Amino acid sequence: MSDAALGSAPQGIDTIQSSYMAQVQRRRLYGGLTLLIFVILMASGFNIADDRNAGGFWDGLHQIGDYPAEVLTEAWEKRADLPALILKYVPALVETVNIAAVSTLIGGMGGLVLSLLGTRGLAKWPRLIPLFRRISDIMRAVPEIVIALMLIFVLGGGPVPAMIAIAIHTAGALGKMFSEVAENADLKPVEGLASTGATWSQRMVLGVLPQVAPNYISYALLRFEINIRASAILGFVGAGGLGYELRNAMAWGPGRFDEAGAIFILLFGTIVFFDQVSSRYRNRLTEGQGQ
Repeated sequence: MSDAALGSAPQGIDTIQSSYMAQVQRRRLYGGLTLLIFVILMASGFNIADDRNAGGFWDGLHQIGDYPAEVLTEAWEKRADLPALILKYVPALVETVNIAAVSTLIGGMGGLVLSLLGTRGLAKWPRLIPLFRRISDIMRAVPEIVIALMLIFVLGGGPVPAMIAIAIHTAGALGKMFSEVAENADLKPVEGLASTGATWSQRMVLGVLPQVAPNYISYALLRFEINIRASAILGFVGAGGLGYELRNAMAWGPGRFDEAGAIFILLFGTIVFFDQVSSRYRNRLTEGQGQ
Protein backbone atom coordinates (compact mmCIF):
# COMPACT_ATOMS: atom_id res chain seq x y z
CA MET A 1 0.00 0.00 0.00
CA SER A 2 2.94 2.32 0.77
CA ASP A 3 4.49 1.43 -2.60
CA ALA A 4 1.26 2.47 -4.32
CA ALA A 5 1.31 5.79 -2.46
CA LEU A 6 4.93 6.40 -3.43
CA GLY A 7 4.15 5.55 -7.04
CA SER A 8 1.22 7.94 -7.18
CA ALA A 9 3.21 10.84 -5.72
CA PRO A 10 5.41 11.44 -8.82
CA GLN A 11 2.33 11.20 -11.00
CA GLY A 12 0.63 13.90 -8.91
CA ILE A 13 3.71 16.15 -9.18
CA ASP A 14 3.83 15.59 -12.94
CA THR A 15 0.16 16.47 -13.23
CA ILE A 16 0.63 19.71 -11.26
CA GLN A 17 3.71 20.62 -13.29
CA SER A 18 1.99 19.98 -16.62
CA SER A 19 -1.03 22.00 -15.48
CA TYR A 20 1.23 24.88 -14.41
CA MET A 21 3.10 24.85 -17.71
CA ALA A 22 -0.21 24.84 -19.59
CA GLN A 23 -1.32 27.93 -17.65
CA VAL A 24 2.01 29.65 -18.35
CA GLN A 25 1.69 28.93 -22.07
CA ARG A 26 -1.89 30.22 -22.03
CA ARG A 27 -0.81 33.44 -20.32
CA ARG A 28 1.99 33.94 -22.80
CA LEU A 29 -0.45 33.41 -25.65
CA TYR A 30 -2.93 35.92 -24.22
CA GLY A 31 -0.12 38.39 -23.53
CA GLY A 32 1.19 38.05 -27.08
CA LEU A 33 -2.29 38.52 -28.55
CA THR A 34 -2.86 41.60 -26.36
CA LEU A 35 0.44 43.09 -27.46
CA LEU A 36 -0.33 42.35 -31.11
CA ILE A 37 -3.76 44.01 -30.84
CA PHE A 38 -2.17 47.03 -29.15
CA VAL A 39 0.43 47.38 -31.93
CA ILE A 40 -2.26 47.07 -34.61
CA LEU A 41 -4.42 49.71 -32.92
CA MET A 42 -1.45 52.06 -32.55
CA ALA A 43 -0.42 51.64 -36.18
CA SER A 44 -3.94 52.07 -37.51
CA GLY A 45 -4.58 55.08 -35.26
CA PHE A 46 -1.37 56.71 -36.43
CA ASN A 47 -2.26 56.14 -40.08
CA ILE A 48 -5.74 57.60 -39.59
CA ALA A 49 -4.34 60.65 -37.80
CA ASP A 50 -1.68 61.11 -40.49
CA ASP A 51 -4.30 60.91 -43.25
CA ARG A 52 -6.50 63.49 -41.53
CA ASN A 53 -3.45 65.69 -41.21
CA ALA A 54 -3.04 65.57 -45.01
CA GLY A 55 -0.29 62.98 -44.64
CA GLY A 56 2.19 65.61 -43.54
CA PHE A 57 3.87 63.84 -40.63
CA TRP A 58 6.67 62.15 -42.52
CA ASP A 59 7.06 65.12 -44.88
CA GLY A 60 7.50 67.53 -42.00
CA LEU A 61 9.49 65.25 -39.69
CA HIS A 62 12.81 66.70 -40.84
CA GLN A 63 11.57 70.19 -39.91
CA ILE A 64 10.74 69.31 -36.32
CA GLY A 65 13.69 71.27 -34.97
CA ASP A 66 13.24 74.38 -37.13
CA TYR A 67 10.81 76.21 -34.84
CA PRO A 68 12.77 75.65 -31.59
CA ALA A 69 15.92 76.68 -33.44
CA GLU A 70 14.29 79.96 -34.52
CA VAL A 71 13.16 80.69 -30.97
CA LEU A 72 16.60 79.92 -29.50
CA THR A 73 18.42 81.87 -32.21
CA GLU A 74 16.36 85.02 -31.73
CA ALA A 75 16.50 84.73 -27.95
CA TRP A 76 20.28 84.39 -28.11
CA GLU A 77 20.62 87.38 -30.41
CA LYS A 78 18.61 89.47 -27.93
CA ARG A 79 20.05 87.86 -24.81
CA ALA A 80 20.87 91.28 -23.35
CA ASP A 81 17.13 91.95 -23.08
CA LEU A 82 16.30 88.67 -21.31
CA PRO A 83 16.73 89.92 -17.69
CA ALA A 84 14.33 92.80 -18.31
CA LEU A 85 11.85 90.50 -20.05
CA ILE A 86 12.01 88.00 -17.20
CA LEU A 87 11.18 90.79 -14.73
CA LYS A 88 8.37 91.89 -17.02
CA TYR A 89 6.64 88.51 -16.75
CA VAL A 90 7.12 88.00 -13.00
CA PRO A 91 3.51 89.21 -12.31
CA ALA A 92 2.22 86.57 -14.72
CA LEU A 93 4.34 84.00 -12.89
CA VAL A 94 2.87 85.09 -9.57
CA GLU A 95 -0.60 84.67 -11.06
CA THR A 96 0.27 81.15 -12.25
CA VAL A 97 1.62 80.14 -8.84
CA ASN A 98 -1.43 81.65 -7.13
CA ILE A 99 -3.75 79.65 -9.38
CA ALA A 100 -1.86 76.46 -8.51
CA ALA A 101 -1.75 77.23 -4.77
CA VAL A 102 -5.43 78.17 -4.39
CA SER A 103 -6.62 75.25 -6.52
CA THR A 104 -4.42 72.84 -4.53
CA LEU A 105 -5.79 74.18 -1.24
CA ILE A 106 -9.42 73.98 -2.32
CA GLY A 107 -8.93 70.66 -4.10
CA GLY A 108 -7.07 69.25 -1.09
CA MET A 109 -9.96 70.10 1.24
CA GLY A 110 -12.41 68.55 -1.20
CA GLY A 111 -10.24 65.46 -1.55
CA LEU A 112 -10.02 65.17 2.25
CA VAL A 113 -13.80 65.13 2.60
CA LEU A 114 -14.24 62.69 -0.28
CA SER A 115 -11.60 60.35 1.11
CA LEU A 116 -13.07 60.17 4.60
CA LEU A 117 -16.61 59.71 3.28
CA GLY A 118 -15.48 57.05 0.79
CA THR A 119 -13.24 54.90 3.01
CA ARG A 120 -14.48 51.66 4.50
CA GLY A 121 -14.50 51.69 8.28
CA LEU A 122 -14.39 55.50 8.43
CA ALA A 123 -17.31 56.68 6.34
CA LYS A 124 -20.16 58.41 8.13
CA TRP A 125 -22.67 56.83 5.77
CA PRO A 126 -21.29 53.41 4.72
CA ARG A 127 -24.03 52.82 2.16
CA LEU A 128 -22.97 55.96 0.28
CA ILE A 129 -19.33 54.90 -0.08
CA PRO A 130 -19.79 53.86 -3.76
CA LEU A 131 -21.45 57.23 -4.49
CA PHE A 132 -18.57 59.28 -3.09
CA ARG A 133 -16.04 57.09 -4.88
CA ARG A 134 -17.81 57.52 -8.21
CA ILE A 135 -17.91 61.28 -7.63
CA SER A 136 -14.16 61.20 -7.09
CA ASP A 137 -13.69 59.09 -10.24
CA ILE A 138 -15.71 61.53 -12.36
CA MET A 139 -13.88 64.58 -11.01
CA ARG A 140 -10.45 63.23 -11.89
CA ALA A 141 -11.55 61.57 -15.14
CA VAL A 142 -12.41 64.86 -16.89
CA PRO A 143 -9.22 66.72 -17.96
CA GLU A 144 -8.65 70.18 -16.53
CA ILE A 145 -8.57 71.76 -19.97
CA VAL A 146 -12.06 70.46 -20.79
CA ILE A 147 -13.48 71.88 -17.56
CA ALA A 148 -11.64 75.16 -18.13
CA LEU A 149 -13.01 75.54 -21.66
CA MET A 150 -16.57 75.08 -20.41
CA LEU A 151 -16.03 77.55 -17.57
CA ILE A 152 -14.41 80.12 -19.86
CA PHE A 153 -17.52 79.96 -22.03
CA VAL A 154 -19.63 80.79 -18.95
CA LEU A 155 -17.32 83.01 -16.86
CA GLY A 156 -15.04 84.45 -19.52
CA GLY A 157 -11.26 84.34 -19.65
CA GLY A 158 -9.10 84.80 -16.60
CA PRO A 159 -7.61 82.93 -13.67
CA VAL A 160 -10.92 81.98 -12.01
CA PRO A 161 -11.94 79.31 -14.59
CA ALA A 162 -8.44 77.82 -14.40
CA MET A 163 -8.52 77.74 -10.62
CA ILE A 164 -11.93 76.04 -10.51
CA ALA A 165 -10.97 73.51 -13.20
CA ILE A 166 -7.73 72.53 -11.50
CA ALA A 167 -9.41 72.40 -8.08
CA ILE A 168 -12.08 70.00 -9.36
CA HIS A 169 -9.50 67.67 -10.90
CA THR A 170 -7.28 67.94 -7.80
CA ALA A 171 -10.15 67.02 -5.47
CA GLY A 172 -10.83 63.87 -7.46
CA ALA A 173 -7.17 62.85 -7.67
CA LEU A 174 -6.36 63.57 -4.02
CA GLY A 175 -9.61 61.96 -2.90
CA LYS A 176 -8.42 58.69 -4.44
CA MET A 177 -4.89 58.90 -2.97
CA PHE A 178 -6.10 60.08 0.44
CA SER A 179 -8.61 57.23 0.59
CA GLU A 180 -5.91 54.64 -0.05
CA VAL A 181 -3.87 56.08 2.82
CA ALA A 182 -6.87 56.26 5.16
CA GLU A 183 -7.70 52.59 4.54
CA ASN A 184 -4.42 51.66 6.27
CA ALA A 185 -5.10 53.78 9.34
CA ASP A 186 -5.36 52.09 12.72
CA LEU A 187 -9.01 52.00 13.81
CA LYS A 188 -8.32 51.51 17.52
CA PRO A 189 -8.15 55.27 18.27
CA VAL A 190 -11.38 55.75 16.33
CA GLU A 191 -13.09 53.00 18.32
CA GLY A 192 -11.78 54.46 21.58
CA LEU A 193 -13.14 57.91 20.72
CA ALA A 194 -16.46 56.39 19.68
CA SER A 195 -16.76 54.67 23.09
CA THR A 196 -16.46 58.08 24.77
CA GLY A 197 -19.30 59.50 22.69
CA ALA A 198 -17.20 61.51 20.22
CA THR A 199 -18.93 62.66 17.04
CA TRP A 200 -17.84 61.49 13.59
CA SER A 201 -15.98 64.75 12.96
CA GLN A 202 -14.14 64.46 16.26
CA ARG A 203 -13.18 60.85 15.51
CA MET A 204 -11.77 61.86 12.14
CA VAL A 205 -9.88 64.91 13.42
CA LEU A 206 -8.47 63.29 16.57
CA GLY A 207 -8.23 59.64 15.59
CA VAL A 208 -7.48 59.51 11.86
CA LEU A 209 -5.87 62.75 10.69
CA PRO A 210 -2.86 62.58 13.05
CA GLN A 211 -2.01 59.19 11.54
CA VAL A 212 -2.39 60.13 7.89
CA ALA A 213 -1.33 63.79 7.95
CA PRO A 214 2.28 63.21 6.76
CA ASN A 215 1.15 61.25 3.71
CA TYR A 216 -1.69 63.67 3.03
CA ILE A 217 0.68 66.65 3.06
CA SER A 218 3.17 64.75 0.90
CA TYR A 219 0.54 64.00 -1.73
CA ALA A 220 -0.73 67.59 -1.59
CA LEU A 221 2.77 68.94 -2.24
CA LEU A 222 3.19 66.55 -5.14
CA ARG A 223 -0.13 67.73 -6.54
CA PHE A 224 0.98 71.35 -6.15
CA GLU A 225 3.90 70.63 -8.49
CA ILE A 226 1.51 69.16 -11.03
CA ASN A 227 -0.89 72.07 -10.71
CA ILE A 228 1.84 74.61 -11.52
CA ARG A 229 2.32 72.89 -14.87
CA ALA A 230 -1.44 72.58 -15.36
CA SER A 231 -2.03 76.28 -14.68
CA ALA A 232 0.64 77.18 -17.24
CA ILE A 233 -0.95 74.88 -19.82
CA LEU A 234 -4.43 76.28 -19.20
CA GLY A 235 -3.11 79.73 -20.02
CA PHE A 236 -3.04 78.64 -23.65
CA VAL A 237 -6.85 78.56 -23.68
CA GLY A 238 -7.17 82.03 -22.19
CA ALA A 239 -7.02 81.19 -18.49
CA GLY A 240 -4.36 83.78 -17.64
CA GLY A 241 -0.92 83.44 -16.16
CA LEU A 242 2.35 82.62 -17.89
CA GLY A 243 0.66 80.28 -20.34
CA TYR A 244 -1.45 83.11 -21.73
CA GLU A 245 1.60 85.32 -22.20
CA LEU A 246 3.51 82.46 -23.80
CA ARG A 247 0.70 81.81 -26.25
CA ASN A 248 0.63 85.45 -27.29
CA ALA A 249 4.42 85.57 -27.73
CA MET A 250 4.51 82.37 -29.80
CA ALA A 251 1.46 83.30 -31.87
CA TRP A 252 3.06 86.62 -32.83
CA GLY A 253 5.93 84.77 -34.47
CA PRO A 254 9.40 86.14 -35.28
CA GLY A 255 10.09 89.39 -33.50
CA ARG A 256 8.77 88.24 -30.13
CA PHE A 257 10.60 84.94 -29.81
CA ASP A 258 12.88 86.60 -27.27
CA GLU A 259 9.82 87.06 -25.05
CA ALA A 260 8.90 83.41 -25.54
CA GLY A 261 12.45 82.45 -24.56
CA ALA A 262 12.26 84.56 -21.40
CA ILE A 263 8.92 82.99 -20.45
CA PHE A 264 10.34 79.50 -21.04
CA ILE A 265 13.31 80.27 -18.78
CA LEU A 266 11.04 81.70 -16.08
CA LEU A 267 8.61 78.79 -16.24
CA PHE A 268 11.35 76.15 -16.29
CA GLY A 269 13.16 77.75 -13.34
CA THR A 270 9.93 78.00 -11.33
CA ILE A 271 8.98 74.37 -11.92
CA VAL A 272 12.48 73.16 -10.99
CA PHE A 273 12.48 75.34 -7.85
CA PHE A 274 9.14 74.09 -6.57
CA ASP A 275 9.99 70.52 -7.51
CA GLN A 276 13.12 70.67 -5.38
CA VAL A 277 11.45 72.41 -2.45
CA SER A 278 8.42 70.11 -2.36
CA SER A 279 10.58 67.00 -2.84
CA ARG A 280 12.71 68.06 0.12
CA TYR A 281 9.72 68.54 2.39
CA ARG A 282 8.08 65.34 1.18
CA ASN A 283 11.23 63.40 1.99
CA ARG A 284 11.29 64.94 5.46
CA LEU A 285 7.68 63.98 6.06
CA THR A 286 8.12 60.38 4.91
CA GLU A 287 11.39 59.94 6.83
CA GLY A 288 9.87 61.44 9.94
CA GLN A 289 6.91 59.11 9.67
CA GLY A 290 9.16 56.07 9.33
CA GLN A 291 11.15 56.87 12.45
